[in-house]
Amino acid sequence: MLNSPIQTFLDELHLKFQPLKEGVLPNYIPELAKANPDWFGICVVTADGQIYQAGDCDQLFTIQSISKAFVYGMALEDRGRDYVLTRVGVEPTGDAFNSIQVDEVSKRPYNPMVNAGAIATTSLIKGIDPTERLNRMLDMFQRYVGRDLFVDMSVFTSERSTGHRNRAMAHLMLNFGMIEPNIDEALDLYFQQCSVMVNCQDLAVMAATLANCGINPISKARAVESRYVRNILTIMYTCGMYNFAGEWAYTVGLPAKSGVSGGIIAVAPHKMGIAVFSPLLDSHGSSVRGLKVCEEISEQFGLHLFDLRADIAREEGLGARG
Repeated sequence: MLNSPIQTFLDELHLKFQPLKEGVLPNYIPELAKANPDWFGICVVTADGQIYQAGDCDQLFTIQSISKAFVYGMALEDRGRDYVLTRVGVEPTGDAFNSIQVDEVSKRPYNPMVNAGAIATTSLIKGIDPTERLNRMLDMFQRYVGRDLFVDMSVFTSERSTGHRNRAMAHLMLNFGMIEPNIDEALDLYFQQCSVMVNCQDLAVMAATLANCGINPISKARAVESRYVRNILTIMYTCGMYNFAGEWAYTVGLPAKSGVSGGIIAVAPHKMGIAVFSPLLDSHGSSVRGLKVCEEISEQFGLHLFDLRADIAREEGLGARG
């Protein structure tokens, strides 16, 4: 960890938002309701591998819906863009993440970030049996993170025993031919991917890997083919924050993904990956502290994709020197 303006700013943000007690713990997955509401970590990893962090960045938690973006990349590698598009769309919905609906015309789930689309995406992962598919998925996550990961079996069991709404989605998609009949296998893999244990620094490295065109900036291992990074980031930008995606794009302006365990990642292409972990959630299922931290980091460092002020200042400086 380095002393720098970034580190100083993260320390200040952590101190500023630690007293914030707004939000609630999720209770529809019983294991997640056991989290400590005071947990709070912020981590930034640059595209060249520098790490800055503040707070509870070593605290383990389950990755939850943040996994959807990375599994989508794996499905693209396994099946190719054209085939994946026949099963899962790319349109934002404006609806909640657990909405039970598909596109009325194509019969596809709207996008890979809502639960229905994520289940369809997970069903596309190749393998001769469930064990091989899970191991391939864990290998993929491990390339992003740079260390071995595991599934929390208590959370997996909790999700499996209470995931009736997800089962309803799976049966709806089976009815329209969007997934294969092995529904239980697809759902188990989906619940397992959501139950992978990570910490805040892991998520920041994963985000930085996307910012670095698919190469882990610390291990230097390629985690995903470069040609699919733009697809992952596009879906994260338009759909990653569900029915908060428009306001997020307006205020933060970065590809992002949230999870109900309290994690949020944001990607500043070619610059950095940002991760925040804080379990208290707002009505959209996103970390309250995480949203505020990401907004301030984006504003402080001019990261919004459509903030042209830095480009104008750079051009004016070049003109003055010329």
